[in-house]
Amino acid sequence: MRPIARVAWVAAVAVLALAAAEVAAEPKQPATPAPPRTHVVANGDTLSGIAARYKVTVAGIVAANRLAGERVVLRLGQRLVIPASAPAAAPAAVAAPSTPRRPPRLAAARAEASVPPPRVKPPARGLELEVPDFVEVSPPFTWPVEGPVTSTFGRRRSGWHRGIDIKASEGSVIFAAAAGVVITSAVEPRYGRVVKIEHDDGYLTVYAHNTENLVQAGMRVAAGDPIATIGRTGRATAHHLHFEIRRNGSVYNPLYLLPSPPRVGQVEEGQEPDEEHE
Repeated sequence: MRPIARVAWVAAVAVLALAAAEVAAEPKQPATPAPPRTHVVANGDTLSGIAARYKVTVAGIVAANRLAGERVVLRLGQRLVIPASAPAAAPAAVAAPSTPRRPPRLAAARAEASVPPPRVKPPARGLELEVPDFVEVSPPFTWPVEGPVTSTFGRRRSGWHRGIDIKASEGSVIFAAAAGVVITSAVEPRYGRVVKIEHDDGYLTVYAHNTENLVQAGMRVAAGDPIATIGRTGRATAHHLHFEIRRNGSVYNPLYLLPSPPRVGQVEEGQEPDEEHE
């Protein structure tokens, strides 16, 4: 190669190397964060429904808006900040199986595999275990009697409990949990003396095991009106009120629809499988 050509070639290589070094040294510009999203609460909105719509978690919405908790009551027109969706996690690398130093205990493994899993009895017909999506628009129910909850809604050893049991002294007054029309004031085999009140929008409340019913079918009552007294009639082992909230034939956990957290006492088992209640 001639001296002049060699000098030109060396200079060109040096220029290319310098350009590559400058490109590598340029700092990468950080990605512009996405603007925060907001959601205006509409009628029927729930935190779980909003989280599913934006593909985020309920906990993320609660933290972003400094809400009191996941069961807070939303207000119509309330503006909620929607956090950014969490990036999908990269799949974990699959480690190569290692050769065991000792053979597994096949006899023990086979014996364990042969034990069938325990059978879980399905919920009774019409029993809804999840938080209803109409909590925010339900009637303003009030507690029908003052006292600790001694038996909660849901699974029992003997079956399924369709309401909550509220402990109170014999003869204590039971009040209507909301305004409505009395459709039942009678005696039934398991409920004993029972009052049932029909409310707007398909709601029905049940007050069972009463000593005395103070209202008659067809009467219109307001929230807080006296309707019965505490007893232990029917299938009951102690003086208490068995209280249910139903809507359109389904039974819901009253603790999701009553105000304020309850005082839960010692949970007791009733004698009867409550799915047989009417």
